[in-house]
Amino acid sequence: MAQLETMAQRHMYILDELEKSEMLKVSDLSNKLNVSIVTIRKDLKMLENKNLTYRTHGLIYKSNPYIYDKNVNEKHLINTEQKNRIGKYAANLVEPNDAILIASGTTVHNFASAINVTSGKLIVVTSAMNVAIALSAKPNVEVIQLGGIVRSNSSSVVGLYAEEILKSMSFSKLFLGVDGIDADYGCSTSNLLEANLNHSMIKAAQKTIVLTDSSKFGKKGFGKICNLNEIDQIITDDGLSGKSKKLIENSGIELTLV
Repeated sequence: MAQLETMAQRHMYILDELEKSEMLKVSDLSNKLNVSIVTIRKDLKMLENKNLTYRTHGLIYKSNPYIYDKNVNEKHLINTEQKNRIGKYAANLVEPNDAILIASGTTVHNFASAINVTSGKLIVVTSAMNVAIALSAKPNVEVIQLGGIVRSNSSSVVGLYAEEILKSMSFSKLFLGVDGIDADYGCSTSNLLEANLNHSMIKAAQKTIVLTDSSKFGKKGFGKICNLNEIDQIITDDGLSGKSKKLIENSGIELTLV
């Protein structure tokens, strides 16, 4: 690319590129714009001061990629339509006489609410109390609630007691909610104890299916759950960016957009 003459042109280019991608590298911008790293850093500092970008460790984001621990009641109001679509689609993956594991989160709660068992019997083990309540009144569903430390923010349990119980169980599928999906960091959540329990869940299941809306891509939580290569399938909404879609598909993960 020919060198852009003015600072304003460079800023416009950077913002346009961030609209297409969740993340850019400082070194890539330096090469594409044909200017020094020092110049790019000055540009990014100005954009960051205007709250237009967020910079960390040689990377630039449109917004802060690090998520905080929101209350489940607050999360429930975000991207409601997308979560409903994801939950309804995932409910079709439940098979007669299945034994499944359901983690916590608003999207997996929507999934649990959409489950309809018309034949056979479904066994569900869950860490989420709202999931257990949603399933308890459904016919042909046996619910086992994991015990442990109750997290008020997520209405779910965490801790060693829940992790130990899972060692004596096996499931065909785990339906997992996450707070963030990042190419390098993997899947994560805002709570470390919940991340540890989620990792134990992955070990107990033959297949791990992540249910998450597209806003979680490019985000990072404090607690890392797993690398991307430990995930079998991701079900998300059709708002996923082309770059994230390509990344997931190149990782060999089955990707479903609803």
